[in-house]
Amino acid sequence: MAKCDVCGKGVHFGNNVSHSHRRSNKIWKSNVKSVRCKVNGNNKRMYVCTSCLKSGRVERA
Repeated sequence: MAKCDVCGKGVHFGNNVSHSHRRSNKIWKSNVKSVRCKVNGNNKRMYVCTSCLKSGRVERA
């Protein structure tokens, strides 16, 4: 799974806990998109999470 090139957000791990309190492994994937961004005046394809896109940390091409 890809990581955000801006903030470094990636997957998170934890436990699924059932009603009877049995635990199994759980993975949460962050919402990472492949977008074209302007970096130093050039267009570059980067993996960026949607929270960075929404906050305006990245200038889209």
